[in-house]
Amino acid sequence: MWYALRGQDLSRIGHYIRTANYFWLSITLALSVLGYFSRAYRWQMQLEAAQTSASYWSVYHAMMVGNLANLVLPRMGEVIRCSVLRRTSGVPVQVAVGTVVAERVIDVFILLVLLASTLLLDFKTFWTFFDRQLLDGRVDIVTRHPLPLVIAATTALVLVLSTGLIALRNLEKLRQSHLFNKAMLFLKGVLAGVFSVLKVKNKASFLFHSLFTWLVYYLTNYLAFFCFPETYNLDMRAALAVLTFGTFGMSAPVAGGFGPFHILVQGVLLVYGISKEAAIAYALVVHGAQTLLIASMGSISLVMTALADKKTLASEIEALANEPLTTE
Repeated sequence: MWYALRGQDLSRIGHYIRTANYFWLSITLALSVLGYFSRAYRWQMQLEAAQTSASYWSVYHAMMVGNLANLVLPRMGEVIRCSVLRRTSGVPVQVAVGTVVAERVIDVFILLVLLASTLLLDFKTFWTFFDRQLLDGRVDIVTRHPLPLVIAATTALVLVLSTGLIALRNLEKLRQSHLFNKAMLFLKGVLAGVFSVLKVKNKASFLFHSLFTWLVYYLTNYLAFFCFPETYNLDMRAALAVLTFGTFGMSAPVAGGFGPFHILVQGVLLVYGISKEAAIAYALVVHGAQTLLIASMGSISLVMTALADKKTLASEIEALANEPLTTE
């Protein structure tokens, strides 16, 4: 965040934020809520395909608790939501993790399609942005001096192959290990979750919710342009670019995307002729609103999950109390 804000007129940024039209921002937040509901429904479809049952609200609350955790622990929310779902609905963690992996594979594929579309629409502009602003011209350096990259890639390949050969030679010994067997059992559960996508009953609905989630992301960025006079006239192509590079910023191993998101979105808006202060104000307002939304919705889900977990524990204790005592 310091890097994103350095050398800028903070009073001017504050003016942009204070005078923004928050009507459009409220619409983006309403759309985001629908997007979270849709994403939870898609996850429930995957879990049902993996032959594990969980109510919609259990799935939704687990997902939002995971999103809340991502604001503090980067990328740990994916594991935490699977753990929450196990406690509230009894879904095996490995199966839930597999469905999340499949979900992420789909998202990465869509993101790559968006990146390709963004670059094709204005390849020259965005290649310059990518090389000069993000990589600081390092692509040219690698092109002129490829030997270090080749050595690094060869070393990594040799290490992977060597590890694989050692594992194959000691496969019988590994099979006798309790830890190895537990790892293989966990891996089977993960694979069952991953391939759950192929077993989804209503594939058309699954595809719709997958695309709808990204449509919400796109509209969120586009409608937010109307919050500021400087970005008001930006077109839908610019929104696609903001979505694409902003998603890369959110994917960085940083809690809540703070910093990388703002730097990348600001860089994209600079390409379209927006001033530094207006660009960073846009990033701050959009990211801040979404962060507050996740914090509020996630906190509600955290409370609901705690109550559900307490009820589950109470029912288990009651069931144990009602069991007849047996004596030998």
